[in-house]
Amino acid sequence: MTDNLAGALCYAIGLITGVLFLVLAPYNQSKFVRFHAFQSIFFHVAWIAFWIGLTVVSMVMPFALHILISLLSILIGLGGFACWLLLMFKAYNNERFKLPIIGDLAEKQS
Repeated sequence: MTDNLAGALCYAIGLITGVLFLVLAPYNQSKFVRFHAFQSIFFHVAWIAFWIGLTVVSMVMPFALHILISLLSILIGLGGFACWLLLMFKAYNNERFKLPIIGDLAEKQS
C-alpha cells in the first residue's frame, strides 16, 4: 500500500486506524503516515471531548436553549464531517495538511 493511501486510511475509523498505522511495521517508518496517524488520533480525541462538553451543556440548559444548541450541534457536526473528509482527501493527495493546533502536535510526535 502506498503512503498516500495509508495516510488517508489513518482517518477512516478514527482512533482505531490511527493507532493501527502507528503499530504496523512498514507504515510506522514513514514520517508522512506517522504524521497523519497522530493527527487523526488528536483530531478524533478533540472531537469526542467537544461532543461530550456540548452534550453536558445542552443537558443543563433550559428547553428553549436546548433546541437552539441542538440545531447548532447539527451545523457543527456537518462541519466536523467536512473537516474529516478534507483531511482524508489531502492525505490521499500526498499533502501534509495541518490543522491549527492539532497539526503542530502531530508534527512534533512524528
